[in-house]
Amino acid sequence: MGKKLKRGAAVFSAVTVGLTLAACGGGGESGGGGSNEPGEPGGTLTYLQAFPFESADPHRIYYGVQLANWRRTFYRGLVAFPMSEDPDVSNTPVPDLATDTGTTEDGGKTWSFTLKDGVKWEDGTDITCEDVQYGTSRVFANDVIIGGPNYTLSYIDVEDYPGPYTATEEQQAAFEDAVSCDGKTVTFRFNKPWADFPLAAAGMMMVDPYKESFDEGAKSQWKILSNGPYKVEGGTWDKNSGAKLVRNDQYDPATDDPEALRLALPDVIDWQINPSDTAGELFNDRMIQDAGKDQTAITNARVTAPQLPKVTGPVAERYVNVDSPFNSYLVINAKTVTDLKVRQALAMATNLNGYVKALGGEKVASPAETIVNPGLPGATDNPAFADDNNNDGNFDGARALLEEAGAVGYEIKLSYPKTPTADKAMAILKEGWDSAGFKVTLDPLGDTYYDVIASPDKDSDVMWAGWGADWPSMMTILPPLFDSRPNISSTTCGNDYGCFQSDEFEALVDQAANAGTVEEQVEFLQQADLVLGEQIAYIPLEITKFNWLYGSKVTGFTTTAASAAYPELGLIGVSN
Repeated sequence: MGKKLKRGAAVFSAVTVGLTLAACGGGGESGGGGSNEPGEPGGTLTYLQAFPFESADPHRIYYGVQLANWRRTFYRGLVAFPMSEDPDVSNTPVPDLATDTGTTEDGGKTWSFTLKDGVKWEDGTDITCEDVQYGTSRVFANDVIIGGPNYTLSYIDVEDYPGPYTATEEQQAAFEDAVSCDGKTVTFRFNKPWADFPLAAAGMMMVDPYKESFDEGAKSQWKILSNGPYKVEGGTWDKNSGAKLVRNDQYDPATDDPEALRLALPDVIDWQINPSDTAGELFNDRMIQDAGKDQTAITNARVTAPQLPKVTGPVAERYVNVDSPFNSYLVINAKTVTDLKVRQALAMATNLNGYVKALGGEKVASPAETIVNPGLPGATDNPAFADDNNNDGNFDGARALLEEAGAVGYEIKLSYPKTPTADKAMAILKEGWDSAGFKVTLDPLGDTYYDVIASPDKDSDVMWAGWGADWPSMMTILPPLFDSRPNISSTTCGNDYGCFQSDEFEALVDQAANAGTVEEQVEFLQQADLVLGEQIAYIPLEITKFNWLYGSKVTGFTTTAASAAYPELGLIGVSN
């Protein structure tokens, strides 16, 4: 399936305005030091957010920051990613509602999890295996439960199941055979191996429990029934203003691992949403000023490049700069740019240092040499994109390739989502390519950008795109973006914007998909990325960086791979 377009589409604007709709992954380093001293329980943390979520229903959530934050507050899963600053630890699931991280005896085609004793919903009722079964079933009703990840639809071994709202008795029985309950043990039966299923279950909420008697279908969009340390006062999330989070008295930390998963330090989290276009900048201006209640506030609005010069002196002590889980890249249209030497020349003449500088410099991004984010297990630089003239672009070498191909003066239409910063960055790419002998036309587009580049009949030759992993696995990067089979039809190229097709690549994807272990899967996908590099299916651009500020009375501020490089809410407290 792959990441929702809206999430990938936001990466370019995130570089310029400080908002990313993210996936899981991340890691990085502190730019000015985090307040990493553990806090004391109590007090009120103010959480400032500059955009609305699309749903409070766990099976409809696909924002990375929401997945990460709400895993720490409302919605516990069978497994979860821990809060360690070591990405190897943070990318490894640990038990949450389940007693272990799942067992499989057939190479990943069947996974079983047993629920812990004593785990409860906020209404005091036990969380049951049937709640997990029902929650998993809701995702199939994708005409009602819309917007969330639906990987399970292609894995769970059931056919023609429409979800629990309209299923016949026979259809429901077939589903309950595929996702079955035996006391407290739930077993998932898949139609093919899913070696990294525990990572998917930790990173997404698509197999999270849901109480059938609480469900009102589409009307459940903003209702929250918590099983975590907090609950929403009043039970309903307000899309445009947020909510007040208070202690859930039915949550028992003895069923949890608070040190690993959620310290839940503040007594109250006052989650405030301002959906205006200027809210993010205003929130960070308040972080800089650090007055009144803002001293105990954090924000998931990133510091923008124009605000970075204000981060000096004492403000710099409350500033953190980290690598995000997002990469941006260029896609070459396989239908219009068919000569490999031309594609190689484009890659060789790409001025990554100039591109990064145009975005705002090293605090905003760093050059990338693969589409796979360095925070992912198995990530390695692709030799096809090794430093060309120290990432300044090798224009003479690129011109030589064009001369060999008889293609000096080759016309290129470069399409991208228009922003003022994007205009500057794309002008740098054009300048380098023109110097190498191309003739480049810039094609800035508006809100229809992703519709345009997904079309199989587009006249774009090179297109900008951004992506991040749904969970820490290359399976959520390479196949969704370059496997033609689930993407390309007569009406769309899907997420495979370049309409790329390679039998060699797809054979490696199939081997990875059928691998019995994550380690085997990684080996096949590393080979698959080499194939993409050899054919110049993409050109890597940059690894996006996140810049954060927090109030002077906030404690434990840090980011982790599990928090998608956003503030790690499970560790954060306030000084009383």
